[in-house]
Amino acid sequence: MTGMGRVWRRLRRALRPRRARLQLVAKDARLGELVDASAGIERIAGGFGFVEGPVWMEETRTLLFSDIPGNRIHQWSTAGGLSTYREPSEHSNGLTRDGAGGLIACEHGTRRVTRAEADGRVVVLADRFGGRRLNSPNDVVEGPLGAVYFTDPPYGIRAGEQEQPLQGVYRVLPGASGPELLAGDFDRPNGLAFSPDQGRLYIADSSSRRHVRVFDVGPDGRLSGGGVFVSMAGGASGVPDGMKVDPEGNLYSTGPGGVWVIDPAGRHLGVIPVPEVAANCAWGGDDWCSLFITAQSSVYCLRVRIPGIAPGRSR
Repeated sequence: MTGMGRVWRRLRRALRPRRARLQLVAKDARLGELVDASAGIERIAGGFGFVEGPVWMEETRTLLFSDIPGNRIHQWSTAGGLSTYREPSEHSNGLTRDGAGGLIACEHGTRRVTRAEADGRVVVLADRFGGRRLNSPNDVVEGPLGAVYFTDPPYGIRAGEQEQPLQGVYRVLPGASGPELLAGDFDRPNGLAFSPDQGRLYIADSSSRRHVRVFDVGPDGRLSGGGVFVSMAGGASGVPDGMKVDPEGNLYSTGPGGVWVIDPAGRHLGVIPVPEVAANCAWGGDDWCSLFITAQSSVYCLRVRIPGIAPGRSR
């Protein structure tokens, strides 16, 4: 076999879906009531630089996700397999949908948050605060009043390029000319997710603090509180990263060993192990019972027993 033939064989092997047995690390029997371990975990795509930002596109029945170093947004479906959705992606990271169906992206390359309209136009929602460029918008979610909430750690820039004096959590209200700072006491703010009633906002601090904080969300959408909801310190290496919440209020957060599941009271139910270091997750599939997980070079999928929440709306 020629050298090129061996390369193509390895590539096909990397992209081939693979299903593995799923052995939950349960700390509470309720974990088995939420996750269908008997269905296993499937590697649906691989061979990427570093994948993040999964989001399900209901109208096309496709999953979008970012390959940050690859400078692409890929799309995957059961019917069509893998293809490129957008290139260049400006090294996009977190992706989400808003209530109108727009695709919102955090872009490392341009240090901005954008919204892609249905006609293909790209609208800049935020790129500066206080007259200075943002650090490196990381993850994003739509919240109360149709506002876009995002985190801004410095992961995508070099130390000398940072213009902001802090690593903030921001929101952009519809029609606003720029973002509003909501919290500035994080070290590395990362993944964020609202409770089903949008009365609470969970935010990961992916620094050496290794914890997820929870904020109360006021009627005006501003934040208060901010105590530690769950700590991931000790034990296996890794930090909290991307996260989602199910309709019962359980938090699914990527972290040491895979995806941590925490109930609304902050009790750790256990870990869904993932073969690679998990970075983010998203609900999807026709019944919203598929949990897609981006992890280093691959994307995985497993089945849950409770339908998830579609981005841009509650259930």
